[in-house]
Amino acid sequence: MSTVSPEFAAAGDGAEMVEINGNRLAVEVLGPPGAPVVIAHHGAPGLGSRAEPKASFGRLADTYRVVVFDARGSGQSEGNGTFSHEQWAADIDGLRQWIGAEQVIMAGGSYGGFMAMEYAIRYPDRVSALVLRDTSPDNSNEDKALANALASSRITVDREKLTRIFDGTVRDDADLRDCWREILPLYDYHYDPDAVEARVAATPYRYEAHNYAFSVNIPNYDLKPDLPKVTAPTLVTVGRTDWITPVECSEQIARLIPRARLVVFEKSGHSPQIEEAALWTETVREFLREVSPA
Repeated sequence: MSTVSPEFAAAGDGAEMVEINGNRLAVEVLGPPGAPVVIAHHGAPGLGSRAEPKASFGRLADTYRVVVFDARGSGQSEGNGTFSHEQWAADIDGLRQWIGAEQVIMAGGSYGGFMAMEYAIRYPDRVSALVLRDTSPDNSNEDKALANALASSRITVDREKLTRIFDGTVRDDADLRDCWREILPLYDYHYDPDAVEARVAATPYRYEAHNYAFSVNIPNYDLKPDLPKVTAPTLVTVGRTDWITPVECSEQIARLIPRARLVVFEKSGHSPQIEEAALWTETVREFLREVSPA
Protein backbone atom coordinates (compact mmCIF):
# COMPACT_ATOMS: atom_id res chain seq x y z
CA MET A 1 0.00 0.00 0.00
CA SER A 2 1.51 3.33 -1.02
CA THR A 3 1.35 6.43 1.12
CA VAL A 4 -1.62 8.67 0.35
CA SER A 5 -0.10 11.76 -1.18
CA PRO A 6 -1.24 15.27 -0.25
CA GLU A 7 -0.53 16.28 -3.85
CA PHE A 8 -4.23 16.90 -4.38
CA ALA A 9 -5.93 17.48 -1.06
CA ALA A 10 -7.64 20.16 0.96
CA ALA A 11 -5.17 21.86 3.27
CA GLY A 12 -7.42 21.91 6.34
CA ASP A 13 -7.51 24.65 8.94
CA GLY A 14 -4.78 27.03 9.97
CA ALA A 15 -4.72 29.57 7.15
CA GLU A 16 -4.73 33.31 7.56
CA MET A 17 -6.99 35.09 5.09
CA VAL A 18 -4.87 37.81 3.50
CA GLU A 19 -6.26 40.40 1.07
CA ILE A 20 -4.06 40.52 -2.01
CA ASN A 21 -5.11 42.60 -5.01
CA GLY A 22 -8.72 42.78 -3.86
CA ASN A 23 -9.03 39.03 -3.26
CA ARG A 24 -8.71 37.14 0.03
CA LEU A 25 -6.15 34.33 -0.17
CA ALA A 26 -5.70 31.48 2.31
CA VAL A 27 -2.05 31.75 3.38
CA GLU A 28 0.20 29.86 5.80
CA VAL A 29 3.72 30.91 6.81
CA LEU A 30 6.14 28.30 8.14
CA GLY A 31 9.63 28.76 9.50
CA PRO A 32 11.66 31.39 11.36
CA PRO A 33 11.30 35.13 10.83
CA GLY A 34 14.31 36.65 9.12
CA ALA A 35 15.16 33.51 7.14
CA PRO A 36 15.25 33.57 3.32
CA VAL A 37 11.69 33.39 1.98
CA VAL A 38 10.41 30.57 -0.20
CA ILE A 39 7.06 31.11 -1.94
CA ALA A 40 5.79 27.71 -3.10
CA HIS A 41 2.92 27.53 -5.60
CA HIS A 42 0.61 24.53 -5.82
CA GLY A 43 -0.39 22.91 -9.09
CA ALA A 44 -3.75 22.14 -10.70
CA PRO A 45 -5.79 25.36 -10.43
CA GLY A 46 -9.27 24.50 -9.22
CA LEU A 47 -8.02 21.15 -7.89
CA GLY A 48 -4.79 21.83 -6.02
CA SER A 49 -4.25 23.65 -2.75
CA ARG A 50 -1.48 24.69 -0.39
CA ALA A 51 -1.54 21.15 1.06
CA GLU A 52 1.09 19.84 -1.36
CA PRO A 53 3.69 22.63 -1.06
CA LYS A 54 3.08 22.68 2.69
CA ALA A 55 3.91 18.96 2.87
CA SER A 56 6.95 19.16 0.58
CA PHE A 57 8.51 22.61 0.97
CA GLY A 58 7.35 22.70 4.57
CA ARG A 59 10.22 20.30 5.27
CA LEU A 60 12.56 23.23 4.66
CA ALA A 61 10.92 25.38 7.32
CA ASP A 62 13.69 24.54 9.79
CA THR A 63 15.93 26.78 7.67
CA TYR A 64 13.71 28.89 5.42
CA ARG A 65 10.60 31.04 5.77
CA VAL A 66 8.12 29.09 3.64
CA VAL A 67 4.95 30.77 2.34
CA VAL A 68 2.22 28.49 0.97
CA PHE A 69 -1.20 29.60 -0.21
CA ASP A 70 -4.31 28.65 -2.13
CA ALA A 71 -4.16 30.57 -5.40
CA ARG A 72 -7.03 32.82 -6.42
CA GLY A 73 -9.96 30.52 -7.29
CA SER A 74 -8.51 27.41 -5.62
CA GLY A 75 -8.83 25.76 -2.23
CA GLN A 76 -10.15 28.15 0.41
CA SER A 77 -9.22 31.37 -1.38
CA GLU A 78 -11.74 33.72 -2.94
CA GLY A 79 -12.23 33.61 -6.69
CA ASN A 80 -12.91 37.23 -7.60
CA GLY A 81 -11.64 38.69 -10.85
CA THR A 82 -9.70 36.88 -13.54
CA PHE A 83 -7.61 33.72 -13.35
CA SER A 84 -5.02 34.82 -15.89
CA HIS A 85 -1.31 34.12 -15.50
CA GLU A 86 -0.74 37.86 -15.27
CA GLN A 87 -3.15 38.09 -12.32
CA TRP A 88 -1.80 34.99 -10.56
CA ALA A 89 1.76 36.33 -10.94
CA ALA A 90 0.66 39.69 -9.54
CA ASP A 91 -0.85 37.84 -6.58
CA ILE A 92 2.51 36.15 -5.95
CA ASP A 93 4.19 39.54 -5.92
CA GLY A 94 1.52 40.82 -3.56
CA LEU A 95 2.41 37.98 -1.19
CA ARG A 96 6.09 38.86 -1.49
CA GLN A 97 5.32 42.42 -0.47
CA TRP A 98 3.04 41.22 2.34
CA ILE A 99 5.75 38.99 3.82
CA GLY A 100 8.26 41.84 3.52
CA ALA A 101 10.88 40.21 1.29
CA GLU A 102 12.90 42.06 -1.34
CA GLN A 103 13.62 38.76 -3.08
CA VAL A 104 12.21 35.24 -2.76
CA ILE A 105 13.08 31.71 -3.75
CA MET A 106 10.22 30.89 -6.13
CA ALA A 107 9.07 27.29 -6.27
CA GLY A 108 6.30 25.33 -7.91
CA GLY A 109 5.30 21.99 -9.32
CA SER A 110 3.15 21.09 -12.32
CA TYR A 111 0.93 24.12 -13.08
CA GLY A 112 2.62 25.73 -10.09
CA GLY A 113 5.81 25.39 -12.10
CA PHE A 114 4.13 27.33 -14.91
CA MET A 115 3.48 30.11 -12.43
CA ALA A 116 6.96 29.95 -10.86
CA MET A 117 8.48 30.47 -14.31
CA GLU A 118 5.91 33.16 -15.17
CA TYR A 119 6.85 35.02 -11.98
CA ALA A 120 10.59 34.73 -12.66
CA ILE A 121 10.03 36.16 -16.15
CA ARG A 122 7.62 38.93 -15.13
CA TYR A 123 9.43 39.93 -11.91
CA PRO A 124 13.08 38.96 -12.53
CA ASP A 125 14.57 41.26 -9.89
CA ARG A 126 12.44 39.61 -7.19
CA VAL A 127 13.67 36.02 -7.66
CA SER A 128 16.90 34.84 -6.04
CA ALA A 129 16.46 31.18 -7.03
CA LEU A 130 13.95 28.99 -8.85
CA VAL A 131 12.91 25.44 -7.91
CA LEU A 132 10.72 23.61 -10.44
CA ARG A 133 9.10 20.18 -10.25
CA ASP A 134 7.38 18.18 -13.00
CA THR A 135 6.38 21.06 -15.24
CA SER A 136 6.54 22.27 -18.84
CA PRO A 137 7.75 25.37 -20.71
CA ASP A 138 4.76 25.37 -23.07
CA ASN A 139 1.49 23.60 -23.82
CA SER A 140 3.07 20.78 -25.82
CA ASN A 141 2.87 18.56 -22.75
CA GLU A 142 -0.88 18.20 -23.38
CA ASP A 143 -0.37 16.22 -26.59
CA LYS A 144 2.27 14.08 -24.89
CA ALA A 145 -0.04 13.52 -21.90
CA LEU A 146 -2.95 12.56 -24.13
CA ALA A 147 -0.82 9.98 -25.93
CA ASN A 148 0.49 8.61 -22.63
CA ALA A 149 -3.00 8.34 -21.16
CA LEU A 150 -4.41 6.50 -24.15
CA ALA A 151 -1.41 4.15 -24.27
CA SER A 152 -1.53 3.32 -20.55
CA SER A 153 -1.71 -0.35 -19.62
CA ARG A 154 -2.80 0.61 -16.12
CA ILE A 155 -6.35 1.71 -16.96
CA THR A 156 -8.57 2.35 -19.97
CA VAL A 157 -9.26 6.07 -19.97
CA ASP A 158 -12.64 7.48 -20.96
CA ARG A 159 -11.64 9.69 -23.88
CA GLU A 160 -14.58 12.07 -23.45
CA LYS A 161 -13.75 12.80 -19.79
CA LEU A 162 -10.09 13.20 -20.61
CA THR A 163 -10.94 15.69 -23.35
CA ARG A 164 -13.31 17.63 -21.08
CA ILE A 165 -10.75 18.09 -18.32
CA PHE A 166 -7.97 19.04 -20.76
CA ASP A 167 -10.17 21.42 -22.74
CA GLY A 168 -11.52 23.15 -19.62
CA THR A 169 -15.13 22.34 -20.42
CA VAL A 170 -16.23 20.55 -17.25
CA ARG A 171 -19.80 21.42 -16.29
CA ASP A 172 -19.58 21.89 -12.52
CA ASP A 173 -17.66 20.71 -9.45
CA ALA A 174 -19.30 17.29 -9.55
CA ASP A 175 -18.29 16.82 -13.18
CA LEU A 176 -14.75 17.96 -12.39
CA ARG A 177 -14.62 15.35 -9.64
CA ASP A 178 -15.80 12.66 -12.06
CA CYS A 179 -13.25 13.61 -14.71
CA TRP A 180 -10.52 13.86 -12.08
CA ARG A 181 -11.19 10.32 -10.85
CA GLU A 182 -10.72 9.16 -14.44
CA ILE A 183 -7.11 10.34 -14.77
CA LEU A 184 -5.78 10.11 -11.20
CA PRO A 185 -4.61 6.48 -11.58
CA LEU A 186 -2.00 7.72 -14.08
CA TYR A 187 -0.09 9.95 -11.68
CA ASP A 188 1.95 7.72 -9.39
CA TYR A 189 4.87 5.36 -10.00
CA HIS A 190 2.99 2.68 -8.06
CA TYR A 191 -0.77 2.45 -8.66
CA ASP A 192 -2.87 2.16 -5.52
CA PRO A 193 -6.66 2.30 -6.18
CA ASP A 194 -7.39 3.02 -2.51
CA ALA A 195 -5.01 5.99 -2.54
CA VAL A 196 -6.71 7.28 -5.69
CA GLU A 197 -10.12 7.20 -4.03
CA ALA A 198 -8.71 8.93 -0.95
CA ARG A 199 -7.43 11.73 -3.15
CA VAL A 200 -10.72 12.01 -5.01
CA ALA A 201 -12.48 12.47 -1.68
CA ALA A 202 -9.94 15.01 -0.37
CA THR A 203 -9.56 17.26 -3.43
CA PRO A 204 -11.14 20.74 -3.15
CA TYR A 205 -13.06 21.21 -6.42
CA ARG A 206 -13.32 24.70 -7.96
CA TYR A 207 -14.32 24.16 -11.58
CA GLU A 208 -14.34 27.84 -12.65
CA ALA A 209 -10.59 28.27 -12.08
CA HIS A 210 -9.86 24.92 -13.71
CA ASN A 211 -11.90 25.74 -16.81
CA TYR A 212 -10.32 29.18 -17.21
CA ALA A 213 -6.81 27.77 -16.84
CA PHE A 214 -7.30 25.08 -19.46
CA SER A 215 -9.60 26.86 -21.93
CA VAL A 216 -8.04 30.35 -21.83
CA ASN A 217 -4.51 30.24 -20.37
CA ILE A 218 -3.10 27.00 -21.72
CA PRO A 219 -3.88 27.50 -25.44
CA ASN A 220 -1.54 30.53 -25.43
CA TYR A 221 1.01 29.23 -22.93
CA ASP A 222 4.58 29.27 -24.29
CA LEU A 223 7.49 30.56 -22.21
CA LYS A 224 10.27 29.17 -24.39
CA PRO A 225 11.26 32.53 -25.94
CA ASP A 226 11.63 34.10 -22.47
CA LEU A 227 13.31 31.32 -20.49
CA PRO A 228 16.84 32.14 -21.76
CA LYS A 229 16.43 35.52 -20.03
CA VAL A 230 15.99 33.91 -16.59
CA THR A 231 19.05 34.79 -14.51
CA ALA A 232 18.10 33.11 -11.22
CA PRO A 233 19.87 29.84 -10.39
CA THR A 234 17.38 27.11 -11.28
CA LEU A 235 16.80 23.52 -10.18
CA VAL A 236 14.53 21.39 -12.37
CA THR A 237 13.25 18.10 -10.90
CA VAL A 238 11.01 15.48 -12.52
CA GLY A 239 9.84 11.90 -12.06
CA ARG A 240 10.97 9.42 -14.70
CA THR A 241 7.47 8.10 -15.43
CA ASP A 242 5.59 11.42 -15.20
CA TRP A 243 2.73 11.05 -17.70
CA ILE A 244 1.38 14.59 -17.79
CA THR A 245 4.57 16.71 -17.86
CA PRO A 246 7.02 14.10 -19.19
CA VAL A 247 10.78 14.20 -18.70
CA GLU A 248 11.39 15.78 -22.09
CA CYS A 249 9.50 18.88 -20.92
CA SER A 250 11.89 19.34 -18.00
CA GLU A 251 14.85 18.63 -20.26
CA GLN A 252 13.73 21.46 -22.50
CA ILE A 253 13.43 23.86 -19.56
CA ALA A 254 16.92 22.91 -18.39
CA ARG A 255 18.33 23.57 -21.87
CA LEU A 256 16.64 26.95 -22.15
CA ILE A 257 17.42 28.45 -18.72
CA PRO A 258 21.12 29.31 -18.48
CA ARG A 259 23.02 27.00 -16.11
CA ALA A 260 19.85 25.25 -14.93
CA ARG A 261 20.37 21.95 -13.13
CA LEU A 262 18.18 18.93 -14.00
CA VAL A 263 17.60 15.98 -11.67
CA VAL A 264 15.44 13.01 -12.73
CA PHE A 265 13.97 10.76 -10.03
CA GLU A 266 13.91 7.22 -11.35
CA LYS A 267 11.19 5.76 -9.10
CA SER A 268 8.65 8.55 -9.33
CA GLY A 269 5.74 9.59 -11.50
CA HIS A 270 4.41 13.14 -11.25
CA SER A 271 5.32 13.49 -7.56
CA PRO A 272 8.98 12.80 -6.66
CA GLN A 273 8.54 15.15 -3.68
CA ILE A 274 6.21 12.46 -2.28
CA GLU A 275 7.35 9.22 -3.90
CA GLU A 276 11.07 9.79 -3.25
CA ALA A 277 10.60 12.35 -0.51
CA ALA A 278 13.94 12.03 1.30
CA LEU A 279 16.04 12.13 -1.87
CA TRP A 280 14.01 14.95 -3.41
CA THR A 281 14.17 17.05 -0.24
CA GLU A 282 17.93 16.60 0.13
CA THR A 283 18.40 17.50 -3.54
CA VAL A 284 16.51 20.77 -3.00
CA ARG A 285 18.38 21.47 0.25
CA GLU A 286 21.76 20.99 -1.40
CA PHE A 287 20.80 23.28 -4.25
CA LEU A 288 19.53 26.00 -1.92
CA ARG A 289 22.55 25.71 0.39
CA GLU A 290 24.70 26.43 -2.63
CA VAL A 291 22.73 29.30 -4.19
CA SER A 292 20.81 30.82 -1.27
CA PRO A 293 22.43 29.88 2.05
CA ALA A 294 20.33 30.56 5.12
